[in-house]
Amino acid sequence: MSQEKHDLNFLTKSFFAGGIAGMTSKTTVAPLDRIKILLQAHNNHYKHYGVFSGLKRIVEKESFFGLYKGNGAQMVRIFPYAAVQFLSFEIYKKFNAKTFGKSSSANHGLKFLSGSMAGVTAAVTTYPLDLVRARLAFHVTVPSTDGTAAVAQQRMRIFPTLVSVIRNEGGFLALYKGLTPTVLGMIPYSGFSFYGFERFKYFLLQHFPQVFGTEKNDKIMLNVPSKLICGGIAGAIAQTFSYPLDVARRRMQLSMLTPETQKYSKGCLSTLTLTYREHGIVKGLYRGMTVIGS
Repeated sequence: MSQEKHDLNFLTKSFFAGGIAGMTSKTTVAPLDRIKILLQAHNNHYKHYGVFSGLKRIVEKESFFGLYKGNGAQMVRIFPYAAVQFLSFEIYKKFNAKTFGKSSSANHGLKFLSGSMAGVTAAVTTYPLDLVRARLAFHVTVPSTDGTAAVAQQRMRIFPTLVSVIRNEGGFLALYKGLTPTVLGMIPYSGFSFYGFERFKYFLLQHFPQVFGTEKNDKIMLNVPSKLICGGIAGAIAQTFSYPLDVARRRMQLSMLTPETQKYSKGCLSTLTLTYREHGIVKGLYRGMTVIGS
């Protein structure tokens, strides 16, 4: 098999593996994703709840399926997002290696750079769907006074939401509201996620190959549980640094839904400043990050 064909097969596998892995992981944590959005933006129905109490309240107020509100839009978005991220990471990694060389001193920095570039590429490519997903998840169904289920707002769907944003909020560019904090947050988050994963993987295989490794094609590779551990640790550390920007992104995405929140549409720095002044660090910039936050 030629090198070109081998590279094409590898990239194709990376594309589909990344997409399927992304869909699976996001569906698994969809309830936590939804309550995080509700807490980050201080939804009026859930602003006095924490993560666990909020999840319980969603089931009571909106039924079990309320936990997965917006997950359809998430699935439409996450396959291309994860696929583009994994695929572009491999492309950027090879490009940067050829451009800057493969010296060991530069290797770690290049992995961080490649991860950051891949994260930004994926985020920009699928951003309008992320905005729609946030709005669907923020939408709350409340019971009417006669006991029947009523919808607080007009029932939202993916395509009508896209059209509504374009028509009513400033045209096509309105679909990218909150992109600045997304890109700024993606650089440390995606960069360290990939870099941290690679470093943790190297450490485990270097020092504990019999415990965390498995042999395949005469090579020692990280086993599946160890990959999950490395990915989880790297992601948690990366999120700690970038989380305030994630809060700013959500607030900007949802800023035009009510007159009270339009003040968050003026820009990333303004949104971060207002959030800090109104709610502080724990209940503002880091609200919804942990399961003990309230």
